[in-house]
Amino acid sequence: MNISILVFGNEEFLATLPAHIRDAGAFSLEAIANLQMAVSRIQRNPPDVILVQSSQNDSMQLCCWLKEQTNLSWIYCILLEDSSQLIANRNHQSWEWELEMTSKALKLGADAYIWYGDIENQESIRQRKTDSVAAQLNASHRLLLSQLTVALRKAHKYRDLMKTNDLLSTIALADSLTELNNRRALEWDLPRQIEKARENNSPLSLIILDVDYFKKVNDNYGHLVGDRLLKLLSSRIRHNLRVQDTAFRYGGEEFVIILSDTTAEEADLVAHRLNSVVKESPFAMDSTLAINVTISLGTTCLLPSDDEKGLSLLHRADSFLLQAKSKGRNRVISCNDTIQSNTYPANSIDCSTLNEVNCNNILEKNSHIPHENISQPSHLKVVVG
Repeated sequence: MNISILVFGNEEFLATLPAHIRDAGAFSLEAIANLQMAVSRIQRNPPDVILVQSSQNDSMQLCCWLKEQTNLSWIYCILLEDSSQLIANRNHQSWEWELEMTSKALKLGADAYIWYGDIENQESIRQRKTDSVAAQLNASHRLLLSQLTVALRKAHKYRDLMKTNDLLSTIALADSLTELNNRRALEWDLPRQIEKARENNSPLSLIILDVDYFKKVNDNYGHLVGDRLLKLLSSRIRHNLRVQDTAFRYGGEEFVIILSDTTAEEADLVAHRLNSVVKESPFAMDSTLAINVTISLGTTCLLPSDDEKGLSLLHRADSFLLQAKSKGRNRVISCNDTIQSNTYPANSIDCSTLNEVNCNNILEKNSHIPHENISQPSHLKVVVG
């Protein structure tokens, strides 16, 4: 594992570091002397270790800022005291004074505080030419390498923890039977998809589908066959979607599909294609049993009036699904169908623009949408292809 080290200090200070640290094969090393650039670099690509040159301008500010970043608490910060005056003064102070200096450094946010100088000669390592033959590892260098060993262990533990968290998150957000995302994943992902669509001013559509007469499959063949059917159905759905589209098992035999960058008309085409690929070929349970099933689907697109969590978007798609089932199943009902059934001819609507459609007119002719769910007259903007 290659450990990344950010040095907050000047080039002269960088040259004083032990050759073990400057070895590109062991560590990924970068030096920055500007506070704003260092903060930006840490936020963009956090390093495993930060070495701070104490005499560098804004060094204490960097330590204080890092301490306040709870999401970056895993970064190991080592403050290297290279001030010639302090190093010289240290030789005349008590051990209590030295402990107090260390205590202040740790309170500022450093994980370790190292006197980075040669006490006997009263000159800082920064003033020595470490590339000479006479410059050997002194006590400060050995202590620094020891602290890097601690940082290495911490980085290993953090990365292992992240891998474990990723695994647990995957398990928590996945449906164990179908291997699709589950309802919890939908509740997490849909608001983010809505936010992204609105930020990019791009369309977003959603499909809810349900297996027709699935209870009969369980009653006639047993729940193991029913589970096998759902697994095969999920695989067929997944293989007929684009990479950027996301399928979820919403519950039981009901599924939700988020179609990113997709208009209402395009979503209608996707839904009809899924309806066809499901009903055209039976699902082979084993060598002796194949079952034919159909699905009903409801589709809709994101409207300006939809809430940020997507609850109204889901409710609208679900209401179209209920309408598809009430009209005989094995069919698709979309917002396009609803508009066309309410005397809004398709050829009178410009596909490239958003058109105003009165919500109350739709509600009066579609009893599957409860009137009490609408608090006051409103207008929906519907994309019609």
